[in-house]
Amino acid sequence: QVRLVESGGGLVQPGGSLTLSCAASGIIFSINDMGWYRQAPGKERELVATISSGGFADYGDSAKGRFTISRDNAKNMVYLQMNSLKPEDAAVYYCNAKRLPFVYWGQGTQVTVSS
Repeated sequence: QVRLVESGGGLVQPGGSLTLSCAASGIIFSINDMGWYRQAPGKERELVATISSGGFADYGDSAKGRFTISRDNAKNMVYLQMNSLKPEDAAVYYCNAKRLPFVYWGQGTQVTVSS
């Protein structure tokens, strides 16, 4: 069992920046990939970014060039730095972790982008 807790969401202006954090606890050894997904009302959950245990990152198309994912294995943390935020980035952002063959999800943190 893996528990994931997100933090750092909030209200930002268009063009602003925000950094999200995710803390993993429980049986956390052998976690492979971690990532961030988001879901806006009425829309499907979509990939934002993933990062392997070795630090290799991959991004969804909407995140490329604006968002950066990173992880600190010693602290069991994963981060998402978001820059140049747009209203369409507003969503609940969920932390994700894979410990094969299972996948785990956090409760989510709300990001609102509005003037």
